[in-house]
Amino acid sequence: MAADPSPEADLWLLLGPFVRDTPTTHRLAAALAEAFGPRFAAVPTDRLLLGVTGGELTLHDLTGRRIEPPRVAVLRLATTSLSMDREVTLMRQLEALGTELVNPMDATLTCVNKFWQLQRLAEAGLPVPDTRTHTDARPGRAVAAGIPEPCVVKSVRGSGGRRVFLAPDAATVADLQGSLRTDVPFLFQRYVRHSHGRDLRVIVVDGRVVAAGERRAPDGRLQSNTAIGGVIEPCLGRYPAAEQLAVRAAERLGLVFCGVDLLFEEGRAATPEGDASAAEGEAFTVCEVNANAAWGDRMPDVTPALVAAITKRLT
Repeated sequence: MAADPSPEADLWLLLGPFVRDTPTTHRLAAALAEAFGPRFAAVPTDRLLLGVTGGELTLHDLTGRRIEPPRVAVLRLATTSLSMDREVTLMRQLEALGTELVNPMDATLTCVNKFWQLQRLAEAGLPVPDTRTHTDARPGRAVAAGIPEPCVVKSVRGSGGRRVFLAPDAATVADLQGSLRTDVPFLFQRYVRHSHGRDLRVIVVDGRVVAAGERRAPDGRLQSNTAIGGVIEPCLGRYPAAEQLAVRAAERLGLVFCGVDLLFEEGRAATPEGDASAAEGEAFTVCEVNANAAWGDRMPDVTPALVAAITKRLT
């Protein structure tokens, strides 16, 4: 599937490590190849060299051949491993050369760090769980200063429900804090009891909801992610308030494509004044937004929607 870009390719599917051989990647690459033919190339990030030549920014392949940047590059980059010195440097080079990134670099970076997302969403008045985090302070110091109880503890970088656990109280987190990795900070977040073991994944493309699925965890677990055994039931249109909230979250973060994960609140959640969703009898909180969301066969409308969004940008 992956190859060095040809001169005819003005659309790239840019593939970072860890996502090159996944069902979602294969599904999207096949659809783009069918829709765009020789204009399309799936390009791994390790096939590209960056340069400044004669005062101009340049791109080269591994033979040293200079290549033209694409008009559009669709990003499939694992946010848990995204590096400022690697993938982000490449995104900066492409944007400076005039390539339109899907998603834009700033929006992608906002989704890398779960607290950055919360900052932007809270600024817009969108409902998010009460959360504490830390910078240079050790996790134990942050816990001692006060955290929600019970508490969902999660890394600011993570995916698929990994590095997430539920602690009944601050004392439990304090006992475990010596076992927490300190390469990145952790979030200490309000436990939304009403949503234990279930959430709502909403896929948004170009400001429109194209798929929604209610995910449920097996065996009473907290995390409902399908990557760790959760099951998903398609439910597009069942929760209009949630779908409206997902669109607003995507717009606030500047995302062309994303998966918005929403928690079910008991009763009506606090929503911005005048928000029509408050009258629909459902209450939701934004858990997180994923700029590199996966989707399966039970969400068949996602791939065509992405192809349509890319077609619009190439015409």
